[in-house]
Amino acid sequence: MLENKFKTLCQNYCKDKKLIHTLWEEIAQRHSTEDRYYHTLQHLEHIYKELESIKITPLLSFATFYHDIVYDAKSNENEEQSALLAQKRLKQLTVPIKLIQKVSQLIIETKTHKASNPENALFLDADLSILGSNTVNYQAYAQNVRNEYVIYDDITYFGGRKKVLKHFLEQKNIYKTSHFYEKYEKQARVNLLIEYNSLI
Repeated sequence: MLENKFKTLCQNYCKDKKLIHTLWEEIAQRHSTEDRYYHTLQHLEHIYKELESIKITPLLSFATFYHDIVYDAKSNENEEQSALLAQKRLKQLTVPIKLIQKVSQLIIETKTHKASNPENALFLDADLSILGSNTVNYQAYAQNVRNEYVIYDDITYFGGRKKVLKHFLEQKNIYKTSHFYEKYEKQARVNLLIEYNSLI
């Protein structure tokens, strides 16, 4: 599903099918490395489906495919590096510079989840939609995140994770768009609080 979506999107800007196939292979390989448990193709597919049900645009699509293209649990520059790689690849596809800049800006905004406009807010909410999933799916998500940070001992990880959870819980609204707020806010708060209280 994702592969076809990506290739169809790219063909609006570039007719080089070999290049498009190569770029898809890069996305697939980077999201399938052994150190990824949550930031995988399944994560991208989840975001795409959430957005497709309400609004899907070239900006939202390209951001979906490239926002986690670079992911290293030891780095605090994943968003910046993902944005740079996205710029490089979209230039190869001859995507208009204005759209490239918008995609790059949106990817950068996934670092703080503070949207600069309503369309970006949709993407950032979709990226966090897993927080409002059912209990079983949330627990699997939380475990997958822990697996990605296996390089850290429990004390270190729990301390950092609790800061993240507290950050979300202290916000007036986790989700900034009415669609995602109505769909996931209540369950997300339940899930986050349960995980927070489970961390020693």
